[in-house]
Amino acid sequence: MNIYKTKVMFLAFISTICISLLSAQDQEVVIGIDKLSDEVYMLTGQGGNIGVYIGHKNVFMIDDQFDRLSEKIKKAIESLTNKPIAFLFNTHMHGDHTGGNANFNNDLTTLVAHDNVRKRVMANQQKELDDKKITKEYYNKMLPEVTFSEDITFHDGEETIMAFHVHNAHTDGDAMVYFVNNDVIHMGDTYFAGRYPYIDLNSGGSLQGFIDAHKKVLMVIGEETKIIPGHGGPSTKKELEIYVAMLEGVKTSILAAIEAGKTLEEVKTDTSISAAYDNTHGNGFIKPEAMRETFYKSLKSE
Repeated sequence: MNIYKTKVMFLAFISTICISLLSAQDQEVVIGIDKLSDEVYMLTGQGGNIGVYIGHKNVFMIDDQFDRLSEKIKKAIESLTNKPIAFLFNTHMHGDHTGGNANFNNDLTTLVAHDNVRKRVMANQQKELDDKKITKEYYNKMLPEVTFSEDITFHDGEETIMAFHVHNAHTDGDAMVYFVNNDVIHMGDTYFAGRYPYIDLNSGGSLQGFIDAHKKVLMVIGEETKIIPGHGGPSTKKELEIYVAMLEGVKTSILAAIEAGKTLEEVKTDTSISAAYDNTHGNGFIKPEAMRETFYKSLKSE
């Protein structure tokens, strides 16, 4: 067998392994369901946490994870109710929260999001359309159909659903959804429970905006309010207060380093800056060094 044939067979073998691994990962994803109140549930799987409110006649859904998981998510919701999904609300633009938009967007379901979410999803999907990876129909179905600038309110019987924009937090289009009577709030990726946050500086996010978003929520919710974070398990007001203290503690340390003339590289490698929180918050997707880098860049730009 010549070298060329050997290389071809090796590449084919590697491709088969990669496809098999991806397929196995999809099969292994299980959609978990947490009941947070009589009418509100949190669904987990792969990507951002999903909120489901089962109303009198319809379902109000928040975020939808990835395209490939849509059928699993639909079945999970069908295990809770046979009512149709009237609204699908995107908390922000990232693909692990909006990836299933096209699969849920139909004559019965209206997509809702902040103005900037539509703009950013549109820009991302336009690239896919230009590269002929998606069709024009798919492109159109990915886009939020109702958008707002600051806040929007939905009414369903006795329930009031308040959605409000928080400025330049995780991105420039973040919105939270509060189910007033059920006393449950979905914070999207403005809250990464039990782990360091991902703040998307390239999409309008900022550390101060992120902290301000938490403080706004703390003024709205009560001691018994259940919180759905963008990532992590169901949370409480007390845990959110601890999280804010962590953010402000690291912020203070990095500001001191900046004032002392420390460079980005020095801050990234200085483990003492976040040592008090690394064991409790540094084991998620965003590691301590990456967190210190993001905080430094955000504070320098501010």
